[in-house]
Amino acid sequence: MTTLTTSGIEATASALRRLYFVRFAFAIAWALVMFTTAEHLGPLARTLLVLYPLFDVAAAVVDARGSRGTGSPALLYVNVAVSLLAAAGLVFAGADGIPAVLRVWGAWAVVAGLVQLAVGITRRGMGGQWPMIISGGISVLAGGSFIAGAAADDPALTNAIGYAIPGAVFFLISAVRLGRAAKE
Repeated sequence: MTTLTTSGIEATASALRRLYFVRFAFAIAWALVMFTTAEHLGPLARTLLVLYPLFDVAAAVVDARGSRGTGSPALLYVNVAVSLLAAAGLVFAGADGIPAVLRVWGAWAVVAGLVQLAVGITRRGMGGQWPMIISGGISVLAGGSFIAGAAADDPALTNAIGYAIPGAVFFLISAVRLGRAAKE
């Protein structure tokens, strides 16, 4: 098991902080644009739905590269695989309609939430990870609700889109907390 030095923890915390600010901004911008197109599952909405997990892939790769020695890069690469599968699933689900999209989005939220929980737990000593742990738990619950919502009489994408906003807030909180942890 690799032990991080204080300077290694500070460097990792600083890199995560920047990444979390970017993830916050992306999620908010994505949700705002998606809300304007979510009425119908047209080409723009389908593209945006696939883009979200692809952005998660890129963020997880950046996170894994900057987090070597924290005990979580392997879990982050699991997240990469899960998000790539979700993006591919969403390509096909978009052609089948909103219920199919909600089922894929929900399955992704459950599995990615479990991975996020595990990553947050392995990084507890770094500080700033409690929001990520809570966010992972919420993701698991939200994913289940998306899957259940797919069976509704008139399923809607708005709940799945709204899922990005609390995630963004948790990334912002984590970024702020990591900044404080790095200074301490």
